[in-house]
Amino acid sequence: MKPIRPIASLILELRGRKVLIDADLAAIYGVETRVLNQAVKRNRERFPGDFVFILSPAEKEKVITNCDHLAHLRFAKSLPLAFTEHGAIMTATVLNSPQDFRNVELHQ
Repeated sequence: MKPIRPIASLILELRGRKVLIDADLAAIYGVETRVLNQAVKRNRERFPGDFVFILSPAEKEKVITNCDHLAHLRFAKSLPLAFTEHGAIMTATVLNSPQDFRNVELHQ
């Protein structure tokens, strides 16, 4: 697993909100992005629109262009998810992750 960058450096502003992209959040929790997204889909009722949203193709391109560490998303078939602070915390409750979510500080 790659070393995790400081969380503050992973936070982006999209649609007027501070968010984490699904690939970054998965790395924080020590799971694959696919596993994180499956957990969110299985528990959709816990993730209202103000917790998580799907990036538009234009937003995806902007993120890829501005964030070198997310360049691998260029070849992804699906659009990434963006998690607000509440969505990131809720994700921890639905994941079976080796990372103890109580030790992850999201509000820096």
